[in-house]
Amino acid sequence: MNLNFEDFYKVPDLSFDVEKLRVDLEDVLKKKNFNTLGIKNFGAISLNQIPNDESSITGNNVRGVYWTKPDETGKEVSRDVQIDESKYTQLVSDFQNTYFAEVYETLRKKFKLGRVRILLKEPRSTLSWHRDPEPRLHIPIITNPGCMMVIENVAKHLPADGSVTITNNTKYHNFFNGGEQDRIHLVACLLENPFN
Repeated sequence: MNLNFEDFYKVPDLSFDVEKLRVDLEDVLKKKNFNTLGIKNFGAISLNQIPNDESSITGNNVRGVYWTKPDETGKEVSRDVQIDESKYTQLVSDFQNTYFAEVYETLRKKFKLGRVRILLKEPRSTLSWHRDPEPRLHIPIITNPGCMMVIENVAKHLPADGSVTITNNTKYHNFFNGGEQDRIHLVACLLENPFN
């Protein structure tokens, strides 16, 4: 799947109904809370899990390994735990009979997926400067003009218009929400790196 494109790639001929995602998100949030892992301004809800293993969507399995440069030395350090993304193949039961299930099945037919999560970034907050083991697929559900993803020195706003964007998270990046409402994306780990 070696395609020649930049670090932000809008997938052609693939779009979803954001209004349906928003309606079903409201229903899901009546049953589930965002898992924050004790991290300020962050939250995640897992859409898929290792078959019959509910522990695969708890604790540090919600976040997974990443690398960062935490201080002025610029020395890279590893954080969190390694995840075997290929084992995440079962839809979490709370998402059955929702539009999220339809989106998940459509994505699985087109891409080799690892974990798929609904990620929350609260207002006026940012992620750390970091890199991940794999690219990510984003479907923005709720956003605002102050939400930007930065990969190295390029910042882009990903609109909540049903489009699907693959981002090169193997490079250093972050995401900031400079607005006054939550930013919520459906984010999937991709097992094949189209940026290589």
